[in-house]
Amino acid sequence: MSNTSATNNGLMAEKDRQEGYERVDQYNAEKIERISNHYSEIIGELGEDVNREGLLKTPERVAKAMQYLTHGYDLDPAEILRSAMFAEDHSQMVIVKDIEIYSMCEHHMLPFFGKAHVAYIPNGHIVGLSKIPRVADAFSRRLQVQERLTDQIKSCIHDTLKPLGVAVVIEAKHLCMQMRGIQKQNSVTTTSAFTGEFKNESTRKEFIQLISANLI
Repeated sequence: MSNTSATNNGLMAEKDRQEGYERVDQYNAEKIERISNHYSEIIGELGEDVNREGLLKTPERVAKAMQYLTHGYDLDPAEILRSAMFAEDHSQMVIVKDIEIYSMCEHHMLPFFGKAHVAYIPNGHIVGLSKIPRVADAFSRRLQVQERLTDQIKSCIHDTLKPLGVAVVIEAKHLCMQMRGIQKQNSVTTTSAFTGEFKNESTRKEFIQLISANLI
């Protein structure tokens, strides 16, 4: 069951209710209308009948999907970290691995997805563990390239927490390589970025070993 309503500030709240579950998504109604109109034209140019029953609401659905998939532009990743920073003397490696990543390639606007592994060595402050995946999500929910995404996560943590070092590794599959172009379905792209102590071979090796291990 769904209900769509416009609020005074131009946002649409769409609620999906199931047993024991409620999701509320916020959309900018004016943007949705403008984007929907463009998608109607695109569908027509592709040779389809936009007035066909199955496509009547498709432009609006796609507009909402695109606004959601790029909502990272409205987020401040550094502020996400600052909201849960705590003074702590711990100075050993902290790793959050297997963070699910979903993003959109800026060259073809097709998805790429995979996992990010993030580590830092505290230097007087730690951060709430959930904030690291939130930072990764804030940057990934934009038009991206994997190389830049890796660097942005690294730089945000390095500049905000001021740790002794940061390490980020992302492994992802790109639909622009699997569905079109070279069409290599089994290819995986790996990118990495390191600062501080992680530039030391022994520290970096420990990080790689830990993200590769099945400890649980």
